[in-house]
Amino acid sequence: MDNPYVFITRKLPAQIVKKLETNFRVKMWESEDEPIPREVLMQEAKEAAGLLTMLSEKIDAAVMDEAKNLRVIANLAVGFDNIDIDAATNRDIFVCNTPDVLTETTADLTFALMMAAARRIVEAADIVKNGEWKSWSPLLLAGHDIHHKKIGIVGMGKIGTSVAKRAKGFDMEILYHNRSRNPMAEELYGARYCSFEELISTSDFIVCLAPLTPETTKMFNKQSFMKMKTTAVFVNASRGPVVDEAALHNALISGEIAAAGLDVFEQEPIDAGHPLLSLKNVVALPHIASSSIDTRTAMMNLCIENIELVLHNNAPKTLVNKQLAK
Repeated sequence: MDNPYVFITRKLPAQIVKKLETNFRVKMWESEDEPIPREVLMQEAKEAAGLLTMLSEKIDAAVMDEAKNLRVIANLAVGFDNIDIDAATNRDIFVCNTPDVLTETTADLTFALMMAAARRIVEAADIVKNGEWKSWSPLLLAGHDIHHKKIGIVGMGKIGTSVAKRAKGFDMEILYHNRSRNPMAEELYGARYCSFEELISTSDFIVCLAPLTPETTKMFNKQSFMKMKTTAVFVNASRGPVVDEAALHNALISGEIAAAGLDVFEQEPIDAGHPLLSLKNVVALPHIASSSIDTRTAMMNLCIENIELVLHNNAPKTLVNKQLAK
């Protein structure tokens, strides 16, 4: 295919896009904040040999049926639940993601979110900014210690292992639940594999880093929160739909758990009137776990490299549907 067409579904920095423009015809949705309308995506996909997509775009069979020339989808994320992988594989379309380059940055944010929720950092900052701090007092905004407490990590992949590394530095006892054992986390950080039930009922901090699958959807529900300690802090930095948000709200207002730190939500962006956002014991972030300048730049570069490799008839670096590897 001569001079293939590549479409980017969100505005990226010019220096990043310029790398693609050397070899391909490139166009992108010119908004940094607003997702591309589906009808525009469907239209642009018709000619595209490559798509550089965000998690906000649903790339399903309907899109692929329009995209007769499509050879590669590069998703700017580790997760790829926004893409119908089976549909892509059946059409010989390579799907690529951005693992590894964001591991440490995401672990940083996950641990920071846990600390912010436990130590009431956002609440405290607001009191200062709003002129509500009147004097020092013994239990002013007293939160929960992190050091020497028990952390339970659900999803002990690369990011979970990096969170365990940070927890080890805080002298925390580390439990984890995963689809398979993680010998490295056990050997290096003393992590102990356990059942989901033991983890949620005994941990002081429950951190979800599990991928979104049919099995993990709403795994944190009414029954899960009822089993947690009343002093537990729940953190979700994976995907919003792993949590029943109504159940989480009830757990927080009833005192079943102490606090929550959330970087992801069932619907994104979350509505400003959502009940969770009215709670002082919730720290809510706009899905920024990997959002450092260095890491996001590395993610963009990896997407571009994968597109270039595929469109030049080479194997991509980070292939999701490995059945297509030759």
